[in-house]
Amino acid sequence: MDKKDREILRELQKDGRITNNELANKVNLSPSPCLRRLKNLEKNKIITGYTVEIDAQAYGLPITVFARVQLEKHSDEVVNRFESCMQDAEQVMECYVMTGVSDYLLKIVVADLHDYEEFVRKVLHPTKCIASIDTSFAYGTVKKTAILPSRP
Repeated sequence: MDKKDREILRELQKDGRITNNELANKVNLSPSPCLRRLKNLEKNKIITGYTVEIDAQAYGLPITVFARVQLEKHSDEVVNRFESCMQDAEQVMECYVMTGVSDYLLKIVVADLHDYEEFVRKVLHPTKCIASIDTSFAYGTVKKTAILPSRP
């Protein structure tokens, strides 16, 4: 991946619906080489998909919860069960394996506190492998971006 590929990626992160002609113009390429590069980025799985951003509040899920989860033990069975449950939980937008005191950091969206309680009772507790859950509620957003930083 070279500098021109990174320019293409940056423009696509800004506007995933940009046409190839517009993209080629923004990165100073003709359309054919630009499309060829784009197809290579997809083929090499540097571009892993295209999506749309939705305002969670307007959608009806205004509460963002960050939950730090510590497992009771770390056997393959326990880890696989927990991770499988998180993959299946539609409320879990992101799940990270962490260093430090917590084993996982979850980003969860819900409609209200009752929804979060239901999530804990019906999704987290049934995994039967959680030692602790430390929850924080986001009450504002300072920055949210999907655009990766530039690299030299």
